[in-house]
Amino acid sequence: MANLIGDSLAARTFDAIVVGSGISGGWAAKELTKNGLRTLVLERGRDVKHITDYPTMMLNPWEVEHRGQLPLKVRQENPIVSRNYAFREDTMHFFSKDSEQAYIQEKPFDWLHGYQVGGRSLTWGRQTQRWSDFDFDGPARDGFAVDWPIRYKDIAPWYSYVERFVGITGNRDGLATLPDGEFLPAHEMSCVETHFRNEIGKRYSDRHVIMGRAAHLTQPTSVHTQQGRAQCQNRLLCERGCPYGGYYSSNASTLPWAAKTGKLTLRPHSVVHSLIYDEAKKRVKGVRVIDSTTRELVDYFASVIFLNASALNTNLILLNSTSHRFPTGLGNDNGLLGKFIAFHSYRGRISAEYDGLLDSTNRSQRPNSCYIPRFRNVVKQETDFLRGYASTFSASRSALQNSDLIGASLKEKLLERQLGPWQIGSSMMAETIPKEKSTVQLDKTQTDAWGIPQLRISVAFDDNDEKILNDFFQQFTEMYSQCGFTNIRTLDTQRRPGSENHEMGGVRMGKDPQTSLLNKWNQLHHCPNVFVTDGACMTSTSTQNPSLTYMALTARAADYAVKQLKAGKL
Repeated sequence: MANLIGDSLAARTFDAIVVGSGISGGWAAKELTKNGLRTLVLERGRDVKHITDYPTMMLNPWEVEHRGQLPLKVRQENPIVSRNYAFREDTMHFFSKDSEQAYIQEKPFDWLHGYQVGGRSLTWGRQTQRWSDFDFDGPARDGFAVDWPIRYKDIAPWYSYVERFVGITGNRDGLATLPDGEFLPAHEMSCVETHFRNEIGKRYSDRHVIMGRAAHLTQPTSVHTQQGRAQCQNRLLCERGCPYGGYYSSNASTLPWAAKTGKLTLRPHSVVHSLIYDEAKKRVKGVRVIDSTTRELVDYFASVIFLNASALNTNLILLNSTSHRFPTGLGNDNGLLGKFIAFHSYRGRISAEYDGLLDSTNRSQRPNSCYIPRFRNVVKQETDFLRGYASTFSASRSALQNSDLIGASLKEKLLERQLGPWQIGSSMMAETIPKEKSTVQLDKTQTDAWGIPQLRISVAFDDNDEKILNDFFQQFTEMYSQCGFTNIRTLDTQRRPGSENHEMGGVRMGKDPQTSLLNKWNQLHHCPNVFVTDGACMTSTSTQNPSLTYMALTARAADYAVKQLKAGKL
């Protein structure tokens, strides 16, 4: 996929440079090359080619040395990343080790990375929900953060554009809080999930249980087969890398698509040091890179720069991009760069059992769950906390649930084929409030392995988050009880901020250069040829999984950037 890069200035000059090859970087590469721009994609980590570089994709459980369990030495050496649910023996090659990114935690924060071509698109949760106007209106209603410079109508066509290419499974549910999209056939609910949906529908007018919307090809269309992707096989081995391309990743989709144009140059092992600002032209003229294999410092040049390095790394790059014009970081005239960081809270879980419908079981496995959109503080403020939460919901049966049997007793249980009661579970995903005191800044003395200042992170839960957690427990306990579920148990997982890689903000969008860093097109207010379309650009977090919004914002910004460039305005 990658072209060889020579040492000459011409060989290091492109129309556009994209920093990062994950969810949003892949889309930037696809859209810019589609429009004829010679595009360089810089990836900090190693190259990973679709199928070729998925070493565990077809292994049976007994073929993995420790049956998927992390060796103690790996856990001890990686206390941060090993807390993530997807970091297992069969997937750990797609996660960066703790030693690969030194940073300073002023408060406990789990910063996770996937430093390879494709980034975390290889291991993401694949949930894809649109935002609604309730989400874009949130900051304006309650006064926290600043007003978004866009509304749903501005991004809706780009949601559709992205969904058709990616392939999203779901139902058209007709909910104002969760707009419908361009869907492939939905996964099926189990009978108990259907029971829960129906019982909640009888008892609440504002609460809905729907089938999750996820980036899986349940029925590929021609655009998916053109990408070389095939139907999802429901193997539940997604984080190993899918040889069928059944779920969306940059490696299986956007990067190969961009490569087919002949306009893509992919350069792995490229640690971005900073952006190079041209004082005379008042534009960024290039990107300074440290080659991680040779430690050579190399500059690359382009008219358009897209930052898609992941939220905190994008903040780091901009903070480290200092000049006479911008002594505290590129575009940072208002001093807000690195501030108003927010994330999603996953601390709440609730589980239960159901003794009904024992003549049935779930038909098959699926890489998806049911979803309950946010129902708190949507139309108006109704609680003593701001914003709200969404939740998953799933119900299944197994002969081995909650079993600690081994050997002959395990074999006997399997042969009996006796199913236990239905196991019920929900996990909370709550919005946190962007606050000025939630910051990432460069440390003044400590540097990483490349001589780049370490990121000092000061982000934590607050009283609002505690109130949300308690409300989740109260509301779901009530809902579970009313639907006949028993043995209800709540759990505070104590998951730290950042543990799900949904950190956002620091380079937020807005209407006013005094209170934001980016305009409605994701351009830096004070450096218009730089676009930020990863999580750093987010003004607030809402309760939906953010990846679909990142992709739509990127496609929209790339379309605008190309038009501006061709008009001679960049």
